[in-house]
Amino acid sequence: MGKLSMLGLLLLILALLGNITRKIKPEAVKPNILVIMADDMGYSDLGCYGGEIKTPNLDRLAANGLRFRNAYNTARCCPTRASLLTGQYQHKVGLDRNGKSLTRDGVTIAEALKPHGYQTGMVGKWHLSEAIPLKDKAKHLDWLNHQYDPGIPFAEVSTYPINRGFDKHYGIIWGVVSYYDPFSLVEGDKPVKTVGKDYYITDDFSQKATEYIRDFTKKDDPFFLYLAYTSPHWPIQAPQEDIERYLPVYQEGWDVLQQKRRDRQIKMGLLTPQSNKLSPIQGRKWAELSAAEKEFNTKKMATHAAMVARMDRGIGQVLKTLEETGALDNTLIVFMSDNGASPEIMHVSGYDRPSETRSGEKLLYADAIPVADIGKEISYTGIGPEWANAINSPYRLWKAESIGGGIRTPMIVHWKGLKTPKGSVSDELTHVMDIMPTLLDLTDIPYPKVYQGNTIKAMDGQSLLPVLLGKKRPGYAQLFFEHEGGKALIEGDWKLVAPKRKAWELYDLKADRTESDNLMMKNPAKAADLKQKYEAWSKRMGVSE
Repeated sequence: MGKLSMLGLLLLILALLGNITRKIKPEAVKPNILVIMADDMGYSDLGCYGGEIKTPNLDRLAANGLRFRNAYNTARCCPTRASLLTGQYQHKVGLDRNGKSLTRDGVTIAEALKPHGYQTGMVGKWHLSEAIPLKDKAKHLDWLNHQYDPGIPFAEVSTYPINRGFDKHYGIIWGVVSYYDPFSLVEGDKPVKTVGKDYYITDDFSQKATEYIRDFTKKDDPFFLYLAYTSPHWPIQAPQEDIERYLPVYQEGWDVLQQKRRDRQIKMGLLTPQSNKLSPIQGRKWAELSAAEKEFNTKKMATHAAMVARMDRGIGQVLKTLEETGALDNTLIVFMSDNGASPEIMHVSGYDRPSETRSGEKLLYADAIPVADIGKEISYTGIGPEWANAINSPYRLWKAESIGGGIRTPMIVHWKGLKTPKGSVSDELTHVMDIMPTLLDLTDIPYPKVYQGNTIKAMDGQSLLPVLLGKKRPGYAQLFFEHEGGKALIEGDWKLVAPKRKAWELYDLKADRTESDNLMMKNPAKAADLKQKYEAWSKRMGVSE
């Protein structure tokens, strides 16, 4: 054999050996990702954030992970979900106001991960497709009541999760539904027209999430699962046996509950007494209520607690599935709430509120509900402002406001790769829009400038990966908030905030985390400087006053 032939043979052998080596050598294993979102949950509802509700599974994640006590959302359902999925201020992707469709100005987490080998799935509440009521109001109510089928989708199908990067989605398209017989339930783009006799939406979502995980783990490819519960958003509904467990817990009322939660938070090291004055309950004093009113409101709070506990039980089922499939150690888990507890109590049906059950039984709203029926399918109410204020302890106000009770969120990260001590607490200024850049940083996936022909706007969030690895990150020079008139700016320890329909207020968050001592009169120059910065940002975002 000639020299050239021998050389060719040698090169062929080396090439073959190289291919074999590359196949044997494992590539870097990318982590699975599970993002869990609660809906209208109180800041201190979880045991690991000072609550008395039994949440052992989330508490276990916190004990072995990292809690954030300076984390923020955008104060309302849709805007928070838009920021979470895109890493942008919600105004840039169509959610300057609640109830609109997510635009194509940003990619979702699923759209970013899917082209790079990730399996993508979503279970639960979407609420990023604009709901369009039927023009005929009577027919629209019949539609909500499951008594009429107009033969149309619940929103523009191109805005559904399966058309925003998710391989599959099971859940609701609209934002408010019955827990026993939900409206707008879909699998992919197909309506789920009937549910079982003993159906409860929280259990259904937990079970479907376990099914998705078992399906995903049959393949070697990593997965991203977004699990968005409706719990504990109104209507407050839960099995009566779950509610009864909590009835004795809330008989002392909201004033006592708020104080007890704050005391636990201080004992746990989440708060310091000197910088966390207890915000006064906005509304009635418990002692002023009649015996009947106390019984009525105790049952409502017990129902809320039962909903949170049921969600935690379902999360335990999901964690068990991750363990059984061997996926837990390689899964990054993030848990948070979309906003603070809600003060809302609806009084009439319409838009997204049905008037009857499927079988024609009349639904009861607000004070028309007998105590015995609170939590049942015919009951359509919420916990109200006093309980909402109390369970956002120690913060003021509630959902939809840019005060702490509206925008502070409990946030837990659990991951084997964490370099922080188990059970530690971070003071890093964090926003829901940080999740997207964190996941891209973690998976080493680039952020696209163009996606499916659309120019993609830059992310506003910042990666938390350095924090998870026990390092420092540059952080925010300023962090802005705006939702339907409520607005705020955080810069360093300063916060400029205007609750809805009220004047600007100024707080030193280092000395006054609960925004109790307004410093506007003492620091007019600082307030003017921050206001100018807010107005410049507001103009860039196109915020309509």
